[in-house]
Amino acid sequence: MGVHPFSRVLPSARLLDVLPDRFQVLLPQRLDMLRRATGLPVVFGGAVTPGRDLLLSSFQGTHGTSLHGLRVGTGRGLGGTAIAMGTAVRVNDYASTRAITHEFDQMVVVDERLTSVFAYPVTVRGTVHGVLYGAVRGQATVGDRAIRMAGAIAQGFAQDLDMPSQQNQTLHTQAALRELAEVAKLVGDPVLRERLRKVHQNLGGAVPVSVPTGLTPRELDTLRLAAVGASNREIAAELGLSTETVKAYLRGAMRKLGVHNRTAAVHAARSTGAL
Repeated sequence: MGVHPFSRVLPSARLLDVLPDRFQVLLPQRLDMLRRATGLPVVFGGAVTPGRDLLLSSFQGTHGTSLHGLRVGTGRGLGGTAIAMGTAVRVNDYASTRAITHEFDQMVVVDERLTSVFAYPVTVRGTVHGVLYGAVRGQATVGDRAIRMAGAIAQGFAQDLDMPSQQNQTLHTQAALRELAEVAKLVGDPVLRERLRKVHQNLGGAVPVSVPTGLTPRELDTLRLAAVGASNREIAAELGLSTETVKAYLRGAMRKLGVHNRTAAVHAARSTGAL
């Protein structure tokens, strides 16, 4: 029996050669952020290859491996439709919808038992570089809040992808930047450490220099959700806290970072490498 051209599974070793490096490195972190921000039980994604096919490569919450390495052509299934349209696509009942083609039903519906699913393209300068998926099982549906969160994460992902790549730097410069980053971590003087961080950033360092901030895990959790546009009420629901407790964590984070609003706190935490 021949292999369907839109569902060929590539060996994992070949995936490393095919997927764009920067997208592949950043994808697991963005999926983790998506799962935390939305509370969805299943998230996954992949990069668009030079041949314009989507290769699914990173997964959280899946039951098996039938989606691993799945190849999706433009205009096929949910992700291929999102690529073709250049916009997010959501279906509330994957198995019955007429909005997409159904060559992947065995993997999506039978193997993974997914029902409501969305695909959100990551677009840089008008070109789709990859797709983020979120899904649920059973009678629940993916809500508007999850789509909004996915949009914020996809936008941030696209901005990161548009940054100058380390591949454009010489090997010598890369080594020097890594050494500078390590030296900055060891500096006890906060003023000098910040100066080193700025030098590292101005030279195009792609790896943030981690600066101790004293932020607690809960303060970081609230900032991560605030970074993707969550309101205090949404953060409280996600973390199982009261809105007053969320406000307290945000105030604590702002005080430690020396800023006066949540937007500035997010930027400050990112600049220190905490987020």
